Amino acid sequence: MRKVRINVSGRVQGVGFRFVTKMLADSLGIYGSAKNEDDGSVTIEAMSQNDMSLEQFIEKVKRSPAPFGRVDSFNLEEDLTIPETNRFITN
Repeated sequence: MRKVRINVSGRVQGVGFRFVTKMLADSLGIYGSAKNEDDGSVTIEAMSQNDMSLEQFIEKVKRSPAPFGRVDSFNLEEDLTIPETNRFITN
């Protein structure tokens, strides 16, 4: 299973970014979480057995899945220590 942690900043809080990210994850079979950070960014932990689905998810997050969102900064890191889950949640 491939696991990644993504941190995005820009217009990503208060625009439905986490909600739409969850909808995207659910549609692609991606598990993990999305949470707002105190600095105004959003951290996403995402995992999938299907590398093509995960790549599609990553590309859509880079462009902001939320219509009124905007990603100015995008940081991705592979992290095998992210705990496995069988759903996608928003905190």
